[in-house]
Amino acid sequence: MTLIKICGITNKIDAVFAANLGVDMIGLVFYEKSKRRVDRNTAREIINELPDTIAKVGVFVDEDIDTVRAIAEDVGLDSLQFHGDETPKYCRAFKADYKVIKAFRILNKKDIEPINLYDVDYFLVDTHKHGYFGGTGETFDWKMLKDYEFLKPVILSGGLNPSNIGRAISEVVPYGVDVSTGVEEYPGKKCMQLLKSFVEEARKG
Repeated sequence: MTLIKICGITNKIDAVFAANLGVDMIGLVFYEKSKRRVDRNTAREIINELPDTIAKVGVFVDEDIDTVRAIAEDVGLDSLQFHGDETPKYCRAFKADYKVIKAFRILNKKDIEPINLYDVDYFLVDTHKHGYFGGTGETFDWKMLKDYEFLKPVILSGGLNPSNIGRAISEVVPYGVDVSTGVEEYPGKKCMQLLKSFVEEARKG
């Protein structure tokens, strides 16, 4: 069964609704420039509402290592997603204490080549758009992934929504899928019906 991650959660209502749908991961964004950023108090309140079975993922972009550790410990994260230009060495610094997801923004095949240099738990492949670190709402050409042998499980992201998630799973056969923009009413507020439809369609894959 395909793992489902709902990212950009900013409030307890959306978090609990997603949890009740049976998703596997909840993503909380700590990148200051993101429209979906949460502060520590909000993140802590959200995490306190979630069952132990759901991974609590903090999303960071080129953040100071000590700051990441402080936030993770303070709010109760068990997984970290790095969505910037973090190096393999940077990501390794967290491996002993957290599950680590490294995101890669894909524009062409050259963007895929360095992925296996990272010793992390999951690779996340997302759409490259200048000035954006996730949340683009746009897909990329999934065919670029076809002939590449990934050494870690792959989570597919970028422009996914209830209408294309079935095709995405069928074509890419990812370990997991990640959605944010595609199930929103507006940045930071999820649409309950879109969330429900997305999970239902993903579970068919």
